[in-house]
Amino acid sequence: MSIHTADVDDRSGGHHAGARPTSSHGDERAARWADRLWSAVLAGDNHAAVDVVGDALGAGLDAEAVLLDVIGAVQHRVGVEWAANRMSVAGEHTATAINDRAIAALPTGRPGAPRGRVTVACVDQEWHALPARLVAETLRLRGWQVDYLGAQVPTAHLIGHIHRTGPDAVCLSGSLATRLPLAHRAITAVQAAGPPVMTGGLAFGADGRYARLLGADAWAPDARAAADRLAAGPLPRPAPAHQVIDDLPHLGDQEYTMVAGSSARLVRDTFHALQERFPFVRDYTDEQREHTAEDLAHIVDFLTAALYVDAPEIFTGFLGWTADVLSARGVPVQALIPGLDLLEEQLRDFPRARNYIGAGRDALTTRL
Repeated sequence: MSIHTADVDDRSGGHHAGARPTSSHGDERAARWADRLWSAVLAGDNHAAVDVVGDALGAGLDAEAVLLDVIGAVQHRVGVEWAANRMSVAGEHTATAINDRAIAALPTGRPGAPRGRVTVACVDQEWHALPARLVAETLRLRGWQVDYLGAQVPTAHLIGHIHRTGPDAVCLSGSLATRLPLAHRAITAVQAAGPPVMTGGLAFGADGRYARLLGADAWAPDARAAADRLAAGPLPRPAPAHQVIDDLPHLGDQEYTMVAGSSARLVRDTFHALQERFPFVRDYTDEQREHTAEDLAHIVDFLTAALYVDAPEIFTGFLGWTADVLSARGVPVQALIPGLDLLEEQLRDFPRARNYIGAGRDALTTRL
């Protein structure tokens, strides 16, 4: 069951990560500049990318449109191209670095009196920082004082920063659904420290359903919407301090806790079972064996996240997206099914987990 995909944390687009497509309120003139920036990205040309920013501004595009409708649109395209196997992981990393450089080329005026102070950060273990940076830069352009903390901020450090700076609001970004348990801890900790929390990013669902489930005070689908919401008035004050189980009573069945706590064993035992039942797996190269173990780990991670929020669609959605990625790389979809069967055997005492795996297998079977 060697899937041979890149590590999911390097996946910048598609179902789980990467900058969102630009909103419907973008500047239609940006398309030609996005095409030019895309050419610079493909060429790996930092100087050309900076020139695109300057030329677009000189042609009358405002800085926010360049940020979101040019740079943001190109970053989204990077993710799409990676998923379709038209861009390597190295190419994706290069493109992201060039887009970061393009953002740095935007003018940063100094407003007089700021509208207020906002902290923008990625939740712990979330490495996809560009969506959060788009939010931070949009807020700066609109006159806010912004503390941008970047990728994977440990919650304890985030709370320490909040106590030192006293922001009016905290914006938390998450791209991968596997970060939802950590996001929940961050949301409740920030709220206990005082400021309200706005969340954004693909991890929280296309409609923000997981943001609401985890008790966030607000949710925004993109950078413009986040800035508009903050401009509309203060976010609602957080509810009184409460426990995780208050938001997610289904965790009382202990399935999430037990599966999360045994994830390493589940991956190991499932991999050993693959070797025993499918002799060809024993002939895998070291690289193939490593990929297979990583693939199983990603499957367990997304199953665990689905159990946390009681949302099987997180697991089935991940499998469907992975199937599309596999197909683009010439790997048959059925390569996923033996691992699911063996994982289900390991989880015979966990009804929710078995139901999710069954739903995932059924969804994959319809693609055969």
